Amino acid sequence: MNKQIVLFSLLAILLLSSCASRKSFVYLRDMEMGQKYPFDDKHEAVIRSNDRLGITVSCKNPELAIPFNIQGGNFQVDMAGNVKASETAGSKGKGYLVDVDGNIDFPILGKLHLEGLKISEVKNLIENKIKESNYIKDPLVTVEILNFKYTVLGAVGHNGTFTVDGDRITLLEAIANAGDLQGKARTNRVKVIREINGERQMFVHDLGTKDIFDSPCYYLQQNDIVYVEPKYRKKDVEDRGWQISTFLLSIVTAVCSVMWAIK
Repeated sequence: MNKQIVLFSLLAILLLSSCASRKSFVYLRDMEMGQKYPFDDKHEAVIRSNDRLGITVSCKNPELAIPFNIQGGNFQVDMAGNVKASETAGSKGKGYLVDVDGNIDFPILGKLHLEGLKISEVKNLIENKIKESNYIKDPLVTVEILNFKYTVLGAVGHNGTFTVDGDRITLLEAIANAGDLQGKARTNRVKVIREINGERQMFVHDLGTKDIFDSPCYYLQQNDIVYVEPKYRKKDVEDRGWQISTFLLSIVTAVCSVMWAIK
């Protein structure tokens, strides 16, 4: 009986050691319980060239807003008399494409330069132009980005390009959507490549520290590329060799234990 207990104990230790060999990672390990960390709850995406915008104008007299919503004919009037976008207005290929010069052609108002503006600034710009021209006294404009997307590459669960419902997503959310970090990920070498004023810039982050909250890339911009750097091949080989050695040693130990127990 004692030999059986010892045998089962050794097998349990072998199983636990195999599970323990898996690498673990603690996000934001330096955050403290009860400590308050301020954040930007008013973050807005910035308009860039090749963005596709959904823009809808409404007012108390819906017939006055109709000329401003003729892009693709995707609008409807609800029971309260408000003009709003139909369900197809946000589909692929609809909306206003911001050209390479940062402009769109908007009904009645003509060419508008939007590149570099935030969503709320675009909204205010269009509302003010409509009021200044006495087209509508109290216009209500809604603006959204229809093709907000980002790409995640490297040591994550699955690489790919992802779309966002809206215009706000954090770096941590993006990594979670990509299946989280792999065991071979260099957690202190998570890069975000961003296009800024016609140039590509790279920002490097350590996901183990709260400093990530202060990064200009904590909130992703459309078309950002997130690259989780894997460990170098030499390090991978060393880790694999260590894992194989540990596994073989465990097998030998288990076999010896079984042979000893059945004697």
